[in-house]
Amino acid sequence: MNIDHLKLLSLDELLKIHDEVTAKLGDTMLAEKARLEERLRRIGMAHEVTRFERKRRQYPPVRPKYRNPNNPMETWSGRGRVPRWLKPQLRGGRKLDDFLIAPAFEQKRHMT
Repeated sequence: MNIDHLKLLSLDELLKIHDEVTAKLGDTMLAEKARLEERLRRIGMAHEVTRFERKRRQYPPVRPKYRNPNNPMETWSGRGRVPRWLKPQLRGGRKLDDFLIAPAFEQKRHMT
């Protein structure tokens, strides 16, 4: 297939081709999956397919490590994606340590 002719197509034409290719790929993948599942069923390994559908491991709850100073109800444990309230603060030059939640014994020490 000569790809140079794609440079001459308009955006609408390219999007139409994209939609057609996506649909064809989806149909082909479904047909291939059905074919493979049938082969597995014939050789008696259909039950093995479920082996790959692992359940996610349960993690213990983690205490929050960081708190939003503007809204103390918003906290973050430091795991997973950085929350929306923290991203602009970090881009603005603040450090992650600025948002640390002080342990209870440190808070008591600073109050006395």
